[in-house]
Amino acid sequence: MTKIAFIFPGQGSQSVGMGAELVASDENSKQFYDCADEVLQLPLSDYMLNGPQETLTLTYHAQPALLTTGVMIANKLIAAGITPHYTAGHSLGEYSAFVISDVLTFEDAVQTVHKRGVYMDEAVPAGLGAMAAILALDGDQLNAICEQVSSTGEVVQIANFNCPGQIVISGTKQGVDEACKRAKEAGAKRALPLVVSGPFHSVLMQQAADNLAVSIKTLDVKAPKIPVVSNVTSEILTTPEAIRQEMVAQVTSSVQWEQNVQKLIAEGVTVFIECGPGKVLSGLVKKIDRNVKTYCVSDEVSFAQVVEASKEWTQWV
Repeated sequence: MTKIAFIFPGQGSQSVGMGAELVASDENSKQFYDCADEVLQLPLSDYMLNGPQETLTLTYHAQPALLTTGVMIANKLIAAGITPHYTAGHSLGEYSAFVISDVLTFEDAVQTVHKRGVYMDEAVPAGLGAMAAILALDGDQLNAICEQVSSTGEVVQIANFNCPGQIVISGTKQGVDEACKRAKEAGAKRALPLVVSGPFHSVLMQQAADNLAVSIKTLDVKAPKIPVVSNVTSEILTTPEAIRQEMVAQVTSSVQWEQNVQKLIAEGVTVFIECGPGKVLSGLVKKIDRNVKTYCVSDEVSFAQVVEASKEWTQWV
């Protein structure tokens, strides 16, 4: 039997028009956009469908927008008979995985990620933090560079292990700039600054993590009905307690995406379906293992392609 994982992208994948075709043609899909508007008391769906991009990209808008689109797409796939055996998400995307695995209700998840975005936005004033993608440098080498730079009084650490040859660092602007310089000197092919609003997945987000820890104390968290792979440990999350810890730790910890995908493959997953705008995660999965099948569902055409392809999946080993 073919094992399927639904994977959900994080911040950076948002784009104006996300999910537009699907919600226009399907009332069941549109209800997620309407519900998000009602829960947040914001015209979130208008930002998603009509922009402007600058408004959609604000952290506290982008996070619930991506969650809403990811959950909407995943539910449409499930209604078509395509059910995941595992779920996983990159950073913010992990909350979409929690909804599909019945850990959180959609309403609670939308509220939580909106708060998460507000806390992250407040944690570090604009311009003081930065992130950068380092290409073609060994992880141990890069970690050593980050530690060296941090010992000088700046803060910089590994934020994302995305795939072989692609690692993202995060920290103070000066710390990231210096780490980029040293990484290139050590043989990195490129060091690319990222257009982000804060130093995500670094200790500079500790205040955001502390605030989130308080706000989730009363959150109704259930044990997953579908296994979820942890961003922080790359292990399967099984209890509400572990998931609460994950939500808080994830804010300041590195996203172990490469290890997440390897874990899913070790569990027997051969089909990865990215639910959301863009193809970032599918591209990363292919760089980790070219033998698995990847699909991206973001519109009617890609949805129909996956439904058609699913007819053959039971033939795969």
